[in-house]
This record gives sequence, structure tokens and C-alpha cells, in this order.
Amino acid sequence: MSNAKKHISTINPVGAALEVRSADDIQWSDTADVVVVGWGAAGASAAIEAREQGAEVLVIDRFSGGGASVLSGGVVYAGGGTQYQKQAGFEDSPEAMTAYLKHEVNGVVSDETLARFSRESVANLDWLEKQGATFAATMPAYKTSYPADGKYLYYSGNEVVPAYGNPALAKKPAPRGHRVVAKGQSGATFFAALQKSTLAHGARTLTQARVQRLVREHDTGRILGVEVTVLPAGDARTERHKKLDELVAKWRLYQAPRAQAGRREAAKIESELGDKRFIRARKAVVLSTGGYIFNSALMDEHAPAYKPGWLTGATGCDGSGLRLGQSVGGVGKDLHNISAWRFITPPSVWPKGLVVNTKGERFCNEQVYGAKLGYELMEKQGGKAWLIIDSKLRRQAAWQCLFGGLWAFQSMPALALMYKVAVKGKSVADLAKKLVMDAAVLQRQFDASNAAARGEAEDPQGKSKDMRHEFKGGSLFAIDISISQKMFPLAVLSLGGLQVNEDNGAVIDAAGRDISGLYAAGRTAIGVASSRYVSGLSLADCVFSGRRAGKAAAKEGEQSVQLEPLQPTARLESVAS
Repeated sequence: MSNAKKHISTINPVGAALEVRSADDIQWSDTADVVVVGWGAAGASAAIEAREQGAEVLVIDRFSGGGASVLSGGVVYAGGGTQYQKQAGFEDSPEAMTAYLKHEVNGVVSDETLARFSRESVANLDWLEKQGATFAATMPAYKTSYPADGKYLYYSGNEVVPAYGNPALAKKPAPRGHRVVAKGQSGATFFAALQKSTLAHGARTLTQARVQRLVREHDTGRILGVEVTVLPAGDARTERHKKLDELVAKWRLYQAPRAQAGRREAAKIESELGDKRFIRARKAVVLSTGGYIFNSALMDEHAPAYKPGWLTGATGCDGSGLRLGQSVGGVGKDLHNISAWRFITPPSVWPKGLVVNTKGERFCNEQVYGAKLGYELMEKQGGKAWLIIDSKLRRQAAWQCLFGGLWAFQSMPALALMYKVAVKGKSVADLAKKLVMDAAVLQRQFDASNAAARGEAEDPQGKSKDMRHEFKGGSLFAIDISISQKMFPLAVLSLGGLQVNEDNGAVIDAAGRDISGLYAAGRTAIGVASSRYVSGLSLADCVFSGRRAGKAAAKEGEQSVQLEPLQPTARLESVAS
């Protein structure tokens, strides 16, 4: 029995598209104008927008809705002059927001799309408030990976790092991380507002149902609907399936084997109990199922080095939307792009230390956002590095951990790393010997850093003056921040997705043509968050891209384009009557 369980795949088995002559060839069990596959932030935004455009909407979700959005911190990256920025005393403009984001987006979307995202940022935040989400202007006193309760506006990216600034557009960087007002992690509160609004807008939902293939019209290539496997209502195993989703969300971080066993049990229920149906999309299908971080095969193919990391996402983040899009000619892009979150703040003084590679060389400004440090660590240093602090910084960090109001997930690992795990050295030379580094190389890092702290030179990595620290002798402590450090898990999240038409969110084929009747949003699609992750940028893109896809899907067919006949991918004979 245990061996059989080990071989149950948790991945939704997406098949080749079912090709038919016309919609009349299928016995549809249900129909809607727009069918949204995946009910996270992007799917909810698409559904609400499509309803506001007058379309009849059906939302399908493998579980009960929420996906990675409900597990998130509930931070929305917004700027350009939000009311909360103004209340906190900051000036911002769409131009300044765009200028900063160009450093993070790295051309993954066009400059026009990025500018539009920034221009619409205030309106999208206002739209979220109309759906029931609330925000506030209170800020933490220091740079943090996630603000404490009562603090809801913060620098969630690299805005305060000198290299990312643009004095011509803004004299002072503006905070753009807008955390939804809630106690604890805000993701559940954020999604609850969108979930309630989805239903209030009149969208119908079909939960505990997994979409396993698309239905396509042969002569036009148009997507007609989906094949879905649905669990029967009222069955005890269906209720168990729902409960497993809740349990896995609790187990996923600290009881990974137990969580994986829960995913296998849920998949077993789906395969044994599911009833196959066909659902017609009169206008379009929107794919919004999240990323692919829990698809081991895709990770092996595109990002094997990241597999030892702390996989971040929901059970449904198995690349279902990506694979459905690819089944009809959609093109995956940047699938190798994984965000690795190596946050070393808080404690807020840790970035005053030095981060070095295995050779003892600094390779990154320590004050950068965690995903930037994680990128440099994983892509250029083989996933191995050390953070070095001295006794003074350790005392300051310990005080903040004990009395600074940090979250337990921030303070407890930091204390353990400093007092239980760190390698102690009586001097630079002694530390270098223990870390098997060239003492002369490591000493040069300290000499250059100290000179910068004294104002005698610029910091070689561009660290701002307030984050420089002079090491004046005494004990040093080296903290292993490698991906292999189990006491300090490195969270990883997939960013690549389907290529889309940036004007309307339509999935495009290898020739750059819109696939008729098919759209994608959120992490299923390439968007502003698909290059470098910044806290809040993914949820903001879910709203931006979700609304874009929902609006276009609702208007699908008003200007139809006939495409050349496509080669069949599945035979009509496989349709169940």
C-alpha cells in the first residue's frame, strides 16, 4: 500500500486538446460566456471584470479557491500617488514608478505595458478597495521583509538602494508595498474580499474540479470549452478532499513530507471519484492556475538547482494552466526563472554585515531586496554564501529579535543562526581558515568596507551610507545563507509562464498570433512580475492582468479573426457521450 501511494502523482494530468468539427459535436453539461480556470487573485479579478462587462461567468477551481494568493502576505505593489503614499508624506508618480520597475522587469514586458501598469496602479488599488480590501498608511521604522501588525505601507523592494533611484524623477524614494489591513498574514483577508466580490457579482463557481484538457474547433482553432473532472457533492471523500486542501496549507512549510502525503491523497480521490464533464465557453477561456513550483518534472527540466529550496505555492501550482496553453500551441517563456527569497532583514542591522561567496569575495549589495540577493546567490554563486557580522551587530540584532516586535518566523531563525549555527572567528584570518577561504581575499573585503564606512571611499557594492559599518576588531560570526542551510530555508517561487498579447492577455502561438478564445493571467502568464520578484508585484500583476483578460474575454468574438486550419491533437472518438 505504501509503495502504491508513493507512485500517485499529485500533478493534474493535462491531456492533448480535444479537437472537434463544431461545438455541436459535444454534449456539454454546462455553458457560460467566459470560463475562468483557477480562482486565485488573477482568476477572481478576471471573473469580476468579465461580469462587469456583462458576460456570464463560470469559475472552476481544483480546490475551494484562493491558490497561492490566500497563502501570500497580501501585499499589493502600488504607486504613482496612492492616497496612502500621500497620507504618509511621500510623493510619487507613474513615471518614477516605471523608472524604478525597469530595474526589476528587465524587459520581460514592453515599456508600454510597464508604463500602463504604473499609470493604472492607483485605479487598480481603488478597484480592490471597491471589492472589499482595505489598506492603510502606517509604516515600520526600518526596512523589513514583512511589516508587523499595525504597519501596512513599506518599502517592499529595492527602492531605497542607491543604484535603483532616479533623482531626476523623485528626490526621495516612495514606499509602494501596500499590505491589506489584517492581523497576521494578510493573504487570506485579501483573497476573502475578492472571493466574496466574485460571488456578489453573480459569477457561478465549480470547485473541487480539475480541468484536464481544452476543446478546440478544428477549422478555426478556436477554443470552445474545457473537459473537467468534478468530485460529487455530498460524498464523504469529497469532504475529505476539501479538508486536505486546508491541512496541506498548514503543513506545507514545516511538515513538507506530511503535506506531500496529503497532496497524494487528494490526487487519489480526484482520480478515483471524479466525474468527467464538458463545459462550453461561448466566448473564451481564461487560464489563471498559478505557477508550476510543485511540478517536479518541470522543475527538473527548467530549474533543478532550486529544488532543494522551500517550495512556495499552493497544491494547484503544478503548471496546469501552462500545460493547457501549450496543448493548443501556446508558448512557455522564461520557465527557468525562479525567484529565490534570501531575506537578511530583519534584523535590520544584518545588511550592515558583509555577504561573501565561498572565495571570500563580496558579490552583492547586502541591503538589496531578498529576491535580488537570492538571484545573485543562486545564479552566480552556485547557491552558496556567508553573511558575516561582528559582536556589535549581533548584540543589536539580538535585541531587535527579542524586543523589536518581529514576527516569530523572522526572529527565531535569526537567533538560532547567530547563537547556534554561526561559525565564530577571533579575527578575519581565523575566520577565513575555518571557512576555507583565502585570508588575503577576505581581508580586502573588510578593508574596502571599512574605508567606505569611514567616508574615505565609496562602497564597492554601492551600499548607502546609513548601511555601512566599520568592523573594529574582535569576534566575527559567519552565518551560512546557502540554499542548503536547513535552519534558514530559501523560499522559491516560479515566475515564467505563457506568452500573451500584452494588449489583451490572449495566449499567443509561436508565430505571435492570438489563440482564439484563450487568455491567461497571473503567474500562468508572462507579466510584470516574471523577471524579478518584488513583494506585492505578483498580486498587483494578478489584478492588472486578470482584469485585462476578463475584459477582453467578455468582448471576444466582436472582432473575430479566421485562422488557418490546425493539425488535430486528439480525435473526436475519445469524447464520452
